[in-house]
Amino acid sequence: MACTGYRFPPDVISYAVWLYYRFPLSLRMVEALLAARGIELTYETVRRWSVKFGLGIARRIRSAALGRGDKWHLDEVVVTINGKKHWLWRAVDQHGAVLDVLVQSRRDRHAARRLMRKLLKKHGRAPRVLITDKLKSYAAANRDRGINVEHRQHKGLNNRAENSHHSTRVREKVMRRFKSARHLQRFASVHDQVGNLFMYCRYNTNAQQKREARDQAFEAWERVTCVPMLGRLVA
Repeated sequence: MACTGYRFPPDVISYAVWLYYRFPLSLRMVEALLAARGIELTYETVRRWSVKFGLGIARRIRSAALGRGDKWHLDEVVVTINGKKHWLWRAVDQHGAVLDVLVQSRRDRHAARRLMRKLLKKHGRAPRVLITDKLKSYAAANRDRGINVEHRQHKGLNNRAENSHHSTRVREKVMRRFKSARHLQRFASVHDQVGNLFMYCRYNTNAQQKREARDQAFEAWERVTCVPMLGRLVA
């Protein structure tokens, strides 16, 4: 993170951005948590940091990640912004990692085709298996792009993608709705990649394994931000 010229040191900026995207906190909640640690700033400062540094961090997390799975779950959910319906399209692999998100105003073959084009461009290959609900736009988009893979269409098979929308719904409530389609796209793009980084911390039932997974996630965060985690003690 290139934080030269800022009044606060890079570890404080990194910590504030991490709090905002890692947990269901509003900007004012992040301001209060930092104030409890003796760091006095405004929620507007946190907002500006999240906008300026969030997407760069998300790109570095994505580029440093190991190869994603070859089974893609695709799903779309409606999000109302200023009284107008938008659709948040999301792709998830079989391990629960979010591959990409795309906010669009339509829910048709053109929107599905645009999502597939973005996924193929970023991952450089088609999936081995594609799992969606029964929306016919997915099959039509595959035909348009000449994608010939196993395509399973069944609502019950797509729970992984549907469940991935829950955290966005929680944040939508905390933030009292998203302000624009651009705001939603920017937030979801960063939030999902930060979630990918810390995803495996919650899947370990053994306390020692959970601590090890969490430490590895912290170390990965420090690598992508190039600064140590604020106040973290290393044994």
